[in-house]
Order: sequence, then structure tokens, then C-alpha cells
Amino acid sequence: MARIAHTVLDSAEHYVCQIRSGTHVVTADEPVALGGTDAGPSPYQLLLSGLAACTSITLRMYADRKSWKLGTIHVDVELHKESQEDTGKIKRVISFSESLGDEQRAKLLEISEKTPVTRTIKAGAPITTELG
Repeated sequence: MARIAHTVLDSAEHYVCQIRSGTHVVTADEPVALGGTDAGPSPYQLLLSGLAACTSITLRMYADRKSWKLGTIHVDVELHKESQEDTGKIKRVISFSESLGDEQRAKLLEISEKTPVTRTIKAGAPITTELG
């Protein structure tokens, strides 16, 4: 199986995490209300960010191949949970600054359900964990 993404995290102080992905560094933390310092997005916010980014990028790639003008793509993603044990439900709303026909909108909606991150989240990718 080919590795398509790799991230390394170091955490030396409370909940603040320094995440390295390739040449990029992102800080993650928990909000103050949950005991963090709010130095960066929470883990759930990062998960939703990945879904939103993958949605936008995939739709732009598809539209470029079709020579469709989408203008600005706006992806609004929310996670709702009833309890800590609940896996939750994700709501995603996508809008475009350009006017699109009904057939284009239907196709883009169909494509949004097939983005790589959407498919991974929906499938519930298995996770293996080892201690080093």
C-alpha cells in the first residue's frame, strides 16, 4: 500500500502540539474552555479543515477539466455530536460565487461525495497503533 500522506507531531507543553507535514508546520491546541491555551485549531477543527480543503481542491480540479468557471468556492463544515461517545454527524455546505446551471450543480454535488477525504471519513479507515 502506497503512503500518500505523512505527519509528525511533537508535544512538550500542556496540550499545544507542533505538527509537521512535509515543509509545513501547524500548531494545534484545545480551546481555553477545555483546558488548552487556544494556540491553534483543535483536532476536530483540523479534521474538518482537511475535509473542506479536499472538497474545494477536488471540485476545482473537476471544474478545470470541464472548463467550468466556479469563481470562489466556499465550504462551510460543521461537526455535531450528542455525546463524547457519539461519532457525530458532519454537515457540509458548498457554494460558488459564479452562477451555475442545475446540471453543473448536480454533478458538483455528486463529485463532492467522492472526494478522497470524504471517502476515507465515511469508510472509517482502520487505525493501527504501536508504541516506539
